[in-house]
Amino acid sequence: MNCLCMTRRRALGLAALAALSATGLLAACGDKDQQQAQLAPVEIDRGTSCELDGMLLADYPGPKAQVVFAGQDKPSFFCDTVEFFNTMLAGEQVRAVRAAWVQDMGQAKWEEPQGHWIDAKGAFYVLGSKRHGSMGPTIASFAQEADATKFAGEYGGKVLRYADVKPDMVDLSGGALHDTRM
Repeated sequence: MNCLCMTRRRALGLAALAALSATGLLAACGDKDQQQAQLAPVEIDRGTSCELDGMLLADYPGPKAQVVFAGQDKPSFFCDTVEFFNTMLAGEQVRAVRAAWVQDMGQAKWEEPQGHWIDAKGAFYVLGSKRHGSMGPTIASFAQEADATKFAGEYGGKVLRYADVKPDMVDLSGGALHDTRM
């Protein structure tokens, strides 16, 4: 009987410990979810510059991107989605990404895009269209597949998902050749 009581006490103690641990884990998960919820895209202004080349985003047409890397409170901006993908897909990219956004060009004006930030990994992209961004040919980003398909029908290109964009599709060489404002 004494042995059975010890087993029962031990089981109750382990159950209580497990409950406390689970509560702690849930609280920790809640903190992480709360931190993620606090991450939000930041609107560009006249002084917002590109992470890679210092170009002012507001001076150029086409979709922009922003990324919050681990250890950063503020996002790094990209004046073009090709630069964004080139950075994200680079083999030497070792910075952990907390959040990444691109602009929904189904809603934003191409010539002066403002707002309409969407999660980069959930977006639809059009590669190979006739529309140019800050670095020449760019990759248009959309929240809705229907908008991407419509854009591709009008300007050419192929609709892709984030995971379908490969490093050889985002070559930065020659981008300055298309910049008439430098």
